[in-house]
Amino acid sequence: MKRGEVWWAELRPRSGSEQKGNRPAIIISHDGFNSIPGWRSIIIIPVSTSPRQLLRGPTSIPIPAGEGGIDRDSVALCHQVTTLDRAKLTKCLGLLSLPMLEKIEAGLKAAMDLL
Repeated sequence: MKRGEVWWAELRPRSGSEQKGNRPAIIISHDGFNSIPGWRSIIIIPVSTSPRQLLRGPTSIPIPAGEGGIDRDSVALCHQVTTLDRAKLTKCLGLLSLPMLEKIEAGLKAAMDLL
């Protein structure tokens, strides 16, 4: 598992307004952690296909169909960054391009008020 890969994720259990169900997720954790076999936690950003999510501002990053193996226009929800156990990531769909990963990183910076 590597930073920038898109995986099919099982986001259960969840509650409230958290994204849930089976959906693509972008690995955003550092490859130093991702490469350690005993390190079970992976930091991800859930992906939605709802165009309404684009109304949430700079923390919602549009992803065009085909990018990273995602089959339809989608939205990375950087304001819902979360940690999952590796077992919840079931299938690798692909890898985001560097320009797309940079947009995702900008969305994370906006969500966390980082410079």
